[in-house]
Amino acid sequence: MQETQEDILTDIVLQINNVKRKQLLPWWIKLFMWIFLLAGVSVPFGIIFGIFGYRFSMALYGLATNEFLSVVGITIASIFLLKGIVSYGLLMEKDWAIKLGILDASLGILICMLVMVYSLLKFRGGYISFRIELLLLIPYLIRLFKIKPAWEKAVQIE
Repeated sequence: MQETQEDILTDIVLQINNVKRKQLLPWWIKLFMWIFLLAGVSVPFGIIFGIFGYRFSMALYGLATNEFLSVVGITIASIFLLKGIVSYGLLMEKDWAIKLGILDASLGILICMLVMVYSLLKFRGGYISFRIELLLLIPYLIRLFKIKPAWEKAVQIE
């Protein structure tokens, strides 16, 4: 008797809320989520290679370095790790994913703006740096804000 009631309840919830969270994300966000998921997974390998003295190029949002174990390198790695966690959360439809995604996008926009201002102040006289990442970060942030209410209403049934 109790099993029948649970099945009916589950069916009702599914009928009311038949949109999966993943369907709220446009294709271009899903594409970048897979890319950043792979980048996030590669961070521990970067740490290991950095400890053993290997050098490799890393760049994101106008920050660039050849040394993983530097302030800029650790900052870039931390951003990639954050993006990997957000990607996992969005792709796996986690409750916290939208809030962390909004934080990630806001942080990315802030870093891009700071890099642009820094390059303008450092190179006085005609050198203006525009970060092309902003052309994706701003729509990403807007889209996350738009789908946030629907994401929070959706029930994740496992």
